[in-house]
Amino acid sequence: MAFTVQIQTEDFDLSHEVAQLRAGQPAVGAVCSFIGTVRDRNEGDQVSSLELEHYPGMTEQSIQGMMAEAAERFDILGARVIHRVGLMQPLDQIVLVAVTSAHRGESFQACEFLMDYLKTQAPFWKKEATPGGHRWVDARVSDDKALARWGIEAHNASST
Repeated sequence: MAFTVQIQTEDFDLSHEVAQLRAGQPAVGAVCSFIGTVRDRNEGDQVSSLELEHYPGMTEQSIQGMMAEAAERFDILGARVIHRVGLMQPLDQIVLVAVTSAHRGESFQACEFLMDYLKTQAPFWKKEATPGGHRWVDARVSDDKALARWGIEAHNASST
């Protein structure tokens, strides 16, 4: 089984990353992937850049823990998470989650589980540049609700 986490400033190539995840894994019958990108708008405002910060070591450990949880919940063969940090522009790739399994259902579920967990529990901080200045991006109630459907309670966002 291949379960890897990378936090990096450099961009990534989906084809290359999936090939590495599948290498030497003849039992793989399905690969599901998700790529998150920087949008040019958020909460009705134009966004010219997004800066992500993290705690080195703590972030990787947190994501490894969520991958172990995914492996317990779903019959998966491997997973790869790449999350970028630093300054990014609209259209830039931010995150890759890729999961392999023998059958598609497990890959789809595990990929979605990992992404829901990343959005709410991984120690990243996001700051947007807008015409009104820089602002920190707050957690959303909808992200907490997405995680709750997996039986994990999060209290990151305010419902008011």
